[in-house]
Amino acid sequence: MKTALLSVWNKEGIIKFARQLQDRGFRIVSSGGTEKVLKESGMEVTGISDLTGFPECLDGRVKTLHPSVHAGILARRDLTSHMSKLVDLGIDTLDLVAVNLYPFKETISKENCTLDEAIENIDIGGPAMLRSAAKNYSSVIVIADPADYELVARELDNGGPSQEQRLRLSAKAFRHTAAYDSLISSYLSQKCNEDLTESMTLSLEKVQDLRYGENPHQRAALYRFPLREPLGGYDQIQGKELSFNNLTDAGAALELLREFSGETVIIGLKHANPCGVGVGKTLSEAWFKAYECDPVSIFGGIVATNSVVDEEVAIELKGVFLEIIIAYEFTEAALQVLASKKNLRLLRLKRESKRDRLDFKAIPGGMVVQERDMLLMKDEMKLVTKIEPGIAEIDDLLFAWKIVKHVKSNAVVIAKDLRTLGIGPGQTNRIWALENAIRQSKTDLRGAVLASDAFFPFADCVESAAKAGISAIIQPGGSIRDADSIEMANRYGISMLFTGMRHFNH
Repeated sequence: MKTALLSVWNKEGIIKFARQLQDRGFRIVSSGGTEKVLKESGMEVTGISDLTGFPECLDGRVKTLHPSVHAGILARRDLTSHMSKLVDLGIDTLDLVAVNLYPFKETISKENCTLDEAIENIDIGGPAMLRSAAKNYSSVIVIADPADYELVARELDNGGPSQEQRLRLSAKAFRHTAAYDSLISSYLSQKCNEDLTESMTLSLEKVQDLRYGENPHQRAALYRFPLREPLGGYDQIQGKELSFNNLTDAGAALELLREFSGETVIIGLKHANPCGVGVGKTLSEAWFKAYECDPVSIFGGIVATNSVVDEEVAIELKGVFLEIIIAYEFTEAALQVLASKKNLRLLRLKRESKRDRLDFKAIPGGMVVQERDMLLMKDEMKLVTKIEPGIAEIDDLLFAWKIVKHVKSNAVVIAKDLRTLGIGPGQTNRIWALENAIRQSKTDLRGAVLASDAFFPFADCVESAAKAGISAIIQPGGSIRDADSIEMANRYGISMLFTGMRHFNH
């Protein structure tokens, strides 16, 4: 007779599965709450203590950590020495192991969870059994996911799972225990205020497959970190599924949006770069400010706002070809206006969302990890020129500085009256970024301000800005030629502020 060991925290489907196993000639061994549930259902079950001859103890901390369990799982059926040893020791083989683990994730997600509570919900015996069974998959069927009960039951009717299927179940079990341990180590590291540790294991949970990646020939899927939600949490209330590019651009939009508190609209997000940003007294004013910056590049892009999309703005948005509209809320009238554009994706963001502490970027053969860039500037801005900026100019400088932080480097932003006039992203040369921003502006730049994400290596950028009519500049400073840039600014009567902090965004 074959023997199945069932020890599960999640009891969903376990009674049905245990009966299916019994019907197929398995003896059932179980422990703790699983044993109780199965016996209450009228099933014949062998308790783990009857198998081991050793009582459960230490408030259940020790139940299955016993040679009779692990020898029965790990013995190689193809080795006579192993099988003879089991006979000598009076140990039966265990041929199927179905285990799922203490709810550590659910425990730490509860409000006011204490460290002691978290520790008590770290499963020890469960992962040990899964790992043993997964290692010996050629002889032992291992099940870590209740969703696989039906699969295994069907396979048993056909002579049992194939070696290929057993290997898949083994890999899934190891993924399960690895994710479990990763969550525990991450939680304890956070309690110690440690992040860039000597080793790092990322546990990601699959949310869904995506249609494709950046290009149609690339497979892709969306994952989330445990206890986190993609984009900080959102509800998609209209439109077709999000794509890989949609999600990366939406993430860039959300990061920029978090810099502002007033009525703000961001448009475009092409290659994670904004095409225009506007802040106004009303959402409609903010929309027009953003849209007029670049009414061409917005085509097929994103609109994101930290406000409520109303009917007036929805009518304007309907007239533009967009992929996504992101907002914290939509009025019913706005939804009715936008409902005719069935493919248009509408995302309603959750207002309370934590920002990820770390930023990850993949490179061939590894990954670089850094703290997320959450600061705007280290100290107060420092005036380095003879001319001081006016109050309105300071507001525009801070506005442009918030935006340039989120534009791909080398980056330059030109702004006036809390609206972008020109954005120069991702150039290999800072003067080219400036020239692109000036060229894009297509308007009189007299009285406009300029933000640069890093220092000017030469004074040519200041001279070009001055000739275009720009009256104030904000930049980190720190170049060995800062004096040249300051002298050029004084020559043209431009005010210049240093922030002491750069914002490269590669």
